[in-house]
Amino acid sequence: MDATYKLNGAFKPTTKRSADLDGVDFYPTPGWATFALIENERFQGQIWECACGDGAMSEVLLLTGNDVVSSDLYNRGYGEAGRDFLTSTQRAENIITNPPFHSAEGFVARALDLAHSKFAFLLRLAFLEGAGRTRTIFHKFPPSRVWVFSERITFYPKGVAVAGSGTTAYAWFVWDKSHRSGTELKWFRPGYKSEYRDTIPLRFDMAAPSRRAARSKHAKPEQESGPGW
Repeated sequence: MDATYKLNGAFKPTTKRSADLDGVDFYPTPGWATFALIENERFQGQIWECACGDGAMSEVLLLTGNDVVSSDLYNRGYGEAGRDFLTSTQRAENIITNPPFHSAEGFVARALDLAHSKFAFLLRLAFLEGAGRTRTIFHKFPPSRVWVFSERITFYPKGVAVAGSGTTAYAWFVWDKSHRSGTELKWFRPGYKSEYRDTIPLRFDMAAPSRRAARSKHAKPEQESGPGW
């Protein structure tokens, strides 16, 4: 477990993320949540999805016309497996991911060094809370924008039928290195969940095996890391 995630001195894994601790199971991000980000934030240049899982988020990024590099610590049949973002020195123009729950702070700290322009992480809205994060992240490197969902995201283990609604509030936290003012709090319009519900399953069905295999060998992000933000 990544020791960077603590709250009042104790680790706080939840049911949603407990399976990430052994790397066997995982909770793909619903496609509509990524569409919401891309429709409201502009990313120029290559995007690194550094915890890609089975490619759920990468597929949306590709579908919306982005140049995407995909990797994951575990082999889930997509992208470059065995790549630990927390120890990586490779830089990228942009980074977008839904980081493992227990490693969220570590991912933010690493992305501050590795992202040239911008990075966006899908996190619990409650990530804004906590004295430790206030000292280590928000006072020094506050996010540029926090996009709050008007609809609840429900995370399901791979292969489980989607039903019901989630009980935890999530938001996209965006760090934009060209941003020079304080944190902006914004809200996504309602309707993304119904509008994009069926888009990504169709995309996966249509993807040719050779194309997906080639994507797993995609070029790596840029040069080694330099000084942080």
